[in-house]
Amino acid sequence: MSHAHRPLQVCILGSTGSIGTSTLDVIARHPGRFEVFALTGASRVDELAEQCLRWRPRFAALPDVERARALRERLAAADVPTEVLAGPAALVELAAHPEVDAVMAAIVGAAGLEPCLAAARAGKRLLLANKEALVVGGALFMDAVHAGGATLLPIDSEHSAIFQCLPEDRGNWASRIDHIVLTASGGPFRDRDPATLRDVTPDQACAHPNWVMGRKISVDSATMMNKALEVIEARWLFDLAPERIRVVIHPQSIIHSMVVCRDNSVLAQLGTPDMRVPIAYGLSFPQRIESGASALDFTQLAALSFAAPDLALYPGLGLAWDALRAPAGSTAVLNAANEVAVAAFLAGTIRFDQIHSVNAHTVEAVVPAADAAASLGGLLDLDAGARRRAQQFVKELAR
Repeated sequence: MSHAHRPLQVCILGSTGSIGTSTLDVIARHPGRFEVFALTGASRVDELAEQCLRWRPRFAALPDVERARALRERLAAADVPTEVLAGPAALVELAAHPEVDAVMAAIVGAAGLEPCLAAARAGKRLLLANKEALVVGGALFMDAVHAGGATLLPIDSEHSAIFQCLPEDRGNWASRIDHIVLTASGGPFRDRDPATLRDVTPDQACAHPNWVMGRKISVDSATMMNKALEVIEARWLFDLAPERIRVVIHPQSIIHSMVVCRDNSVLAQLGTPDMRVPIAYGLSFPQRIESGASALDFTQLAALSFAAPDLALYPGLGLAWDALRAPAGSTAVLNAANEVAVAAFLAGTIRFDQIHSVNAHTVEAVVPAADAAASLGGLLDLDAGARRRAQQFVKELAR
């Protein structure tokens, strides 16, 4: 379908989070080019109401019935005609809606898997900021993308960088490269003694030096579990064996990732650390549009430095390759355990250094059955079982 004479209809799953609000910022810079068709949130009724007042989408949705009722009343009082839907099924319905052209998948966690699958099967332009769709879904998700004819565009800055550096001939690029390098800032504790991490508070863990993110992903950055999940995501996005994916610490977050070619030349994508850049690229692909990000001033760059990740400081990073080599579904177990562990840390139930203990214990304790990753139901059951085991271990640690 050609969009040359009408605005691109955009559904934003997770519109009140940092990626969702950045997406709306980019859209606002291009009136007439994009139209907000649907907005969904998790619990921030006030923020979602303000977005609906500004954008007047056809639909809005919340998973909780009571919150949806509150939003519906707010919008009716303001004479906003947005139709408010409730429940997880509403997200699936909106992601696959026949009038939607592009879906920004910005829901944090495994909850985003089902609507991402729906968008993929419906052949949408799928802007994937929800890394868990690939970490949990793996082959099942990629099969849905191929079967539905969806256009999958990674929004994580690292994966967008790799995508931008690969040859346009996607069918032949694998033979041209040796490996890819994902860069990592190292988070707020890259200079800390690992022995001091037991004293880290949630506010300290969420104070990222380069990026403005939600609390969950900020903690993941501090533990480098975000990079572990990105390694898993890259394996599926780019169809690479785990040993062809590497990680390097790059504190300045200027080089977002690199492709090392067969001849050892290196292709890199650079820019200021601003998520509006990959978002704008995803919305406009294969064109490029103004994003709102500041231009990179090379004269102000004192240095670009790199280092190997310290696995004593970031023990969770190695779990990525372990899980990829383990039975199918093990990456879903790792993701579930990490969501439970991070939530427990943010709630003050466990220490920062115990996040890895929960993750490693759960991956060892929960071994997926042979067919666990073959269906959405199997993956959701595996996810639920891993969460129960992780929660049990959290309780043991909290005694």
